[in-house]
Amino acid sequence: MPTSSASTTDSAKSAATGGVQSLERAFDLLERMADAGGEVGLSELSASSGLPLPTIHRLMRTLVACGYVRQQPNRRYALGPRLIRLGESAARLLGTWARPYLARLVEETGETANMALLDGDEIVYVAQVPSKHSMRMFTEVGRRVLPHSTGVGKALLADFPAEEVRALLARTGMPAATEKTITTPDGFLAALEDVRRLGYAVDDNEQEIGVRCLAVSVPDSPTAAAISISGPAGRVTEAATDKIIPMLQQVALELSEALASSGNNGG
Repeated sequence: MPTSSASTTDSAKSAATGGVQSLERAFDLLERMADAGGEVGLSELSASSGLPLPTIHRLMRTLVACGYVRQQPNRRYALGPRLIRLGESAARLLGTWARPYLARLVEETGETANMALLDGDEIVYVAQVPSKHSMRMFTEVGRRVLPHSTGVGKALLADFPAEEVRALLARTGMPAATEKTITTPDGFLAALEDVRRLGYAVDDNEQEIGVRCLAVSVPDSPTAAAISISGPAGRVTEAATDKIIPMLQQVALELSEALASSGNNGG
């Protein structure tokens, strides 16, 4: 008996829906692996995702075959090296895309503007538009630093649970970049409380003597991101802070909206 066009269409729709669901599940598993530190067992993934073990096993086999996941000798699964190229390309493009927003900050504040992401336990700078002033900041695109000594680090970690922040600091240590660097977990958690109260973060000579940095997170960013301005402490004063913060917050909001709209272009 010939298959009706209606049933053929239904089958095609069902196959398409199943394919989309598999994609969504695969990406969800990758994100859960990243949240767990990059290495997990199948039972952990099943418990956190609610998916049955056979489904997870099938998806992981596909991800392993594609190089996005690898299986360890202990039978646990780890994020694969093929993801590195994707992440680096995405970070570079995000930085390029953010440059016009940073350029506007430089125009309005006269100071160097930066964008940074939280990559594992480190801060990585993905974009910068330098000030027209001759003084050069320590930051540069591609540079990695520890979160505890930077304004962007504070902005990015402000909404993390305290136990997660303590665990990160235990992994990285809290070396002093200057005599003003915060070097105790309690001190850093108190600084994060200030960030939540004020709505912005400050690095006051903590990464580099003579330099102040003001930073805010980009709300609802698909990956944790923050923007900042940095300049000599003699220019980025308390009075200047009152003028600069509203500009930073406005640009962060516009950047957030642009990220959200770009994500919906296909829908």
